[in-house]
Amino acid sequence: MAAIATFSTSFAQKTLVLYYSETGTTKTVAELLQKQLNADIESIEPVEPYTGSFQETIQRGQREMQSGETPALKPLKSKIADYEVIFLGYPIWFGTYAMPIATLVKEYDFAGKTIVPFCSFGSGGLNTSTEALKKALPNANIKDGYGVRTARVAAAEKELDRFLKENGFKEGTVEKWPDYSAQVPVTDEDKAIFDAACSSYQMPLGTPFSVGKRETRESFDYQFSVKSRGFDGKETVSTIYVTVSKQPGAQPEFTQVVR
Repeated sequence: MAAIATFSTSFAQKTLVLYYSETGTTKTVAELLQKQLNADIESIEPVEPYTGSFQETIQRGQREMQSGETPALKPLKSKIADYEVIFLGYPIWFGTYAMPIATLVKEYDFAGKTIVPFCSFGSGGLNTSTEALKKALPNANIKDGYGVRTARVAAAEKELDRFLKENGFKEGTVEKWPDYSAQVPVTDEDKAIFDAACSSYQMPLGTPFSVGKRETRESFDYQFSVKSRGFDGKETVSTIYVTVSKQPGAQPEFTQVVR
């Protein structure tokens, strides 16, 4: 393991945690952030809530995305102009931020603001939604964000503590993690770890062909390069991150897919 190094940070800017949550997972993350930052918090509310079944929500979201229609929102109680930093939260829909965020970024002025995305997802979408925010808000300062799988939301409190300290949003020190090793061909043992982490996911995630590794004080981490088929049938390569806690009896978990 790499030698210990620490980050020491402090932060004192007026901060708002602003989020949309459909099922409550993003709300859980937002409330953890609000507590750790001692920030103001507000939820984004569509005039017509997404209250149907999962399939109905998918159909409505697809219809809105295809037509360019965005859902009307209830006015925010908070004044964006009053804040220097905004943690902006959402679930991932169709690989990017949920449709209420599309309305928000069109109707409110975020110029000059520091925006920190956070999201919940089934498999991934932090990277793609962050890029979409950069395009939608070219005059804002979009920072690297935090994302968590819905299946792992219990890990969010500890992960957020590290994320906030490491990125200068919260006072404290954290141990610097080593970089992943160079990619090497996957062994049978590596494949077994990948399968244990990913095989129960509701959709096939592909076949790993190489892996980078690192060890931290708390876990063994894997960065798998994976071949799969996209919706168009073409072969694509994605990156899937897997972690195995050093706690006795811990099982491998995949933390996100980066497509």
